[in-house]
Amino acid sequence: MFRPRPRAPITEWRPEDPEFWNESGAPAARRNLMCSIFIEHVSISVWSLWSVLVLFLGPKYHVDASGKFLLTAVPTLVGSLIRVPYSIAVTRVGGRTWTVISATLLLIPCALAAILIKPGISYTQLVVLAALAGVGGGNFASSMTNINAFYPKKRKGWALGLNAGGGNLGVAVVQLVGIAVLSWAGATHPRLLAGIYLPLIVIGAVGAALWMDNLPRPAERIGAVRAACRERHTWIVSLLYIGTFGSFIGFSFAFGQVLQIQFAHQFSTPVKAAYLTFLGPLIGSFTRPIGGRLADRLGGARVTVWSFAAMAIGAAVVLEASWRHSLPAFIAGFVWLFALSGVGNGSVYKLIPGIFADRVEDPKRAQALAGALIAIAGAVGAFGGVLVNLAFRESFLTYHSATGAYVAFIAAYVVCGAVTRLVYQRREVLTVAPVPA
Repeated sequence: MFRPRPRAPITEWRPEDPEFWNESGAPAARRNLMCSIFIEHVSISVWSLWSVLVLFLGPKYHVDASGKFLLTAVPTLVGSLIRVPYSIAVTRVGGRTWTVISATLLLIPCALAAILIKPGISYTQLVVLAALAGVGGGNFASSMTNINAFYPKKRKGWALGLNAGGGNLGVAVVQLVGIAVLSWAGATHPRLLAGIYLPLIVIGAVGAALWMDNLPRPAERIGAVRAACRERHTWIVSLLYIGTFGSFIGFSFAFGQVLQIQFAHQFSTPVKAAYLTFLGPLIGSFTRPIGGRLADRLGGARVTVWSFAAMAIGAAVVLEASWRHSLPAFIAGFVWLFALSGVGNGSVYKLIPGIFADRVEDPKRAQALAGALIAIAGAVGAFGGVLVNLAFRESFLTYHSATGAYVAFIAAYVVCGAVTRLVYQRREVLTVAPVPA
């Protein structure tokens, strides 16, 4: 399907030039995008390992519910902290080079988990292993920054949505793999789940070395992160990304545990919970490119406002279902939340290129700033996943239910929707024209 990467490096890249794009740009961009999706998929799977591994930690591991929520929050936190350095690295050494390096680093958490997780392991060791899995979260930011540089503005929403959606499928796939391991080997063999990903990591690293490219590294990228940090829109978009991607990754990590706690009589074993936990991440991953495509056509601000409004409704449904102990309504509400968080993921990313495109005369400088904003927003947004898990943990500790967490989620979505409306849609700062079919 792929041809080997040509030895001659890419010395110029002009995606906004129609002639260049049609002749040589589009094929190279597609090749890099497909490789990037595979690597990101494996990376997100590694990052999400602990959303499944905690289901294996039965009584012999002596980890209570609050301890499990912490184990799922730790990789999210580490992944969010390293996203900015990962994005800087990809601009310094090139997309191909950094993808090979970052993919190889994934071998460390998987190999150690495959060796060490067994009864008798201390909780401190489990926390360290969970933290190491955070390297998978860093790959998301560097991958998105790299793919953003390959595509012209009018195609960025779809390309970034496809890249992120294919990567986010790793959350659902790792849970399906977990179901297979639980069903085949039982809950006493969590190490098998980590071991399965070792050959996939090697395949991804080799594929990146053969078929990906390093783009030229213009001087405009130097200092772009510092400049983006001084831009108020960076922090506004980061807030919006907390609401969308933070919700997606946070719910993906916590959904199985919440099911087991709130509906314990119906999900008495890890396998029963795992059969449902993959549905939300799967749907959210598929709706992310849809959000990017809708944003390309209708405008990122408009789609983002709609997404937050719908997410607030979904959280209200989950709250009501929780009070009534209605499992069908509870699952429907969460699936709705996953789907709309995916749409919002894609539409928020569409806002980013337009922030600098109309305000910075040099297109290369605008692209560098957009890449830096993606890195920062991705890092802050991933921290939203930590907040989701901590909200559940504190709600169960304080109120012995998730009610406090659901109320907080509704309030957060209302605030994010209002900010999007006031800053971007109402003032039409980032209005875009529809893309012809």
